[in-house]
Amino acid sequence: MSYLKFNKSELVNLEYSLSMEMLSTNRAGGYTSTTIVGCNTRKYHGWMVCPIKELGGEKHVLLSSLDETIVQHEQSFNLGIRKYPGSYDPRGHKYIIDFEFEPTPSLTYRVGGVVLKKELIVVHNEEQILMRYTLLDAHSPTLLRLKPMLAYRNIHSLSKANLYCDIHFKPVASGIASKLYAAYPSLYMQLSKKNEFVAVPDWYYNVEYIEEKKRGYEYLEDLFSPGYFETDIAKGESVVFSASLKEVSPSSLLDEFNREMTGRPPKNSFTSCLRNTADQFVMRKSKNTEIVSGYHWYGCRTRDTFLSLPGLLHDDPTTYKSVLDTVSARLKNGMFPDVADGDDYYAVDTPLWYFFAIQKYLQFSGDKDSVRKLYFPKMKSIIEAYADGTNEGIRMHDNGLIWAEEQGVPKTWMNAVVDNRPVTPRYGYTVEVNALWYNAVCFALEFAKTSRDKSFASRLADIAGKIEASYYNVFAIPDSKHLADYVGSAGQNKRIRPNQIIATSLPYSPLSEETKETILKSVKYDLLTPKGIRTVSPTDPVYKGMYEGTPAERDAAFHQGTVHVWLLAHYVEARFKLYGKAFIAEAKRLMRGFEEDMTSRGLCSIAEVYNGDPPHEARGAISQAWSVAAILYIAQLINRESSINN
Repeated sequence: MSYLKFNKSELVNLEYSLSMEMLSTNRAGGYTSTTIVGCNTRKYHGWMVCPIKELGGEKHVLLSSLDETIVQHEQSFNLGIRKYPGSYDPRGHKYIIDFEFEPTPSLTYRVGGVVLKKELIVVHNEEQILMRYTLLDAHSPTLLRLKPMLAYRNIHSLSKANLYCDIHFKPVASGIASKLYAAYPSLYMQLSKKNEFVAVPDWYYNVEYIEEKKRGYEYLEDLFSPGYFETDIAKGESVVFSASLKEVSPSSLLDEFNREMTGRPPKNSFTSCLRNTADQFVMRKSKNTEIVSGYHWYGCRTRDTFLSLPGLLHDDPTTYKSVLDTVSARLKNGMFPDVADGDDYYAVDTPLWYFFAIQKYLQFSGDKDSVRKLYFPKMKSIIEAYADGTNEGIRMHDNGLIWAEEQGVPKTWMNAVVDNRPVTPRYGYTVEVNALWYNAVCFALEFAKTSRDKSFASRLADIAGKIEASYYNVFAIPDSKHLADYVGSAGQNKRIRPNQIIATSLPYSPLSEETKETILKSVKYDLLTPKGIRTVSPTDPVYKGMYEGTPAERDAAFHQGTVHVWLLAHYVEARFKLYGKAFIAEAKRLMRGFEEDMTSRGLCSIAEVYNGDPPHEARGAISQAWSVAAILYIAQLINRESSINN
């Protein structure tokens, strides 16, 4: 029996089916994504979405959707579905009798005596999707029509009918090649058997994306269709449709589909679902290996990469190292860019998370030689930049702590901006940055000693001693059970925030065991939810319990009460360090709280954030790397703790 269960009787209920989205990636930046009934509800949805080299490598929606029509006795039954203002047309969802996500997304339709199954495969490391149509039952001659709906635009924009669109196409073997605009590559659409392509060029106006409407963005799009393919299909026969950036051999498509199906990872348990999703964040292009931060709108963000690696790739040190090597090359003057190939070297915590990612790599791989030869020089340059003062408003004070301040620039992970002003500026000494700083200094000291770098080791030991002497005194709030979130020119910011958790979970901590326990009890009481950690206490006047509304309203709530999953991994690790096996049952309970997410919203994945208020509904991106990584990391911690002998 399949682990992933869907209510088949509810598939025709759009309130049920449109709330669930599926995603399949090609591990090279491209993807297919839509709802489980094939109705696109986001501008980011599409059957073929891929990076376009000619357009700066950004992702573009080429094939938005594909309408299937069954024809018998000259009667047509359109199986597609699109939303227009006030209506759905066509309404092919009413024919759906089954949906499965294991081993690959598939839909089964029944139209009278006709039963048709559609299966989707995204070809790994290629810009190609394959759809296999199998006629399971029919009692009369049957025709299959396939009508492609093209968008040809950036994922963040929308297509509009225009006079510049090239409506012509080029015949190719068992298909056509379309190229709507000169800057784009051709899209080859081919079938595995002979067919007739009927040219009916037309625009379909005002396709509505309901999720974009909710999010306060433009939500109406015009799609272009060049016509439709038509072929006969016999009972028991399969026909494969291919959309690709290069021409393929039609005769090979059936074998290619079967080949791609072989070896697909199972989705037969909670952890196998998450492992499958974890693989989808890994992007290999040319010699680079990177982590996509989330789907659908995020690219490769450096901080997210360092936070995600331990959970996503703990069992694959080779790929882990490839990612570290790719990102390490971007270090400049002790700083990393916020995004891949960006020029925004401002985040004070990102270079310090680099140390954490390397610590975990060393733990999983035992590869001290690579750390010493490849990464220790990078670590050294970061520490020297911080200790000597960078050009990004970052400097070390005489007490050993890092002060970071640049007016108008949020320098930590709490970096939301509304009306050009940081929502949580956090200027000065920040609690997690200085905990990360202490951890980095202590870790680097290990390698300075073994590398016989006596001068650097002496400097590190001096800095570590200063941090130990000053950290608690700076951040401890008199007569309080939590630490100050930051200490600026106006003194301590006493809000109860989750950043103090980091000081309790890192391999090297400047806090006593007693202080850690007190902090974690405070966090559990004020911030812990079944879906992660709130970003501020609900008792705080700034608290916003719902992450919804316009972009500005969402940004204002993002770090003011919204629940983040990635913090939960650090909370669990800190509790394990204090309580050992006694915490296993609670850790399992926290992890199991996400099992319901496997068949809601983003299938087999975990969302970016959740509402601070119960019932803590999923919000933001449907599939976030550091969220998935956090739960996999917790599973790893549970397994490790369970295997330790008493």
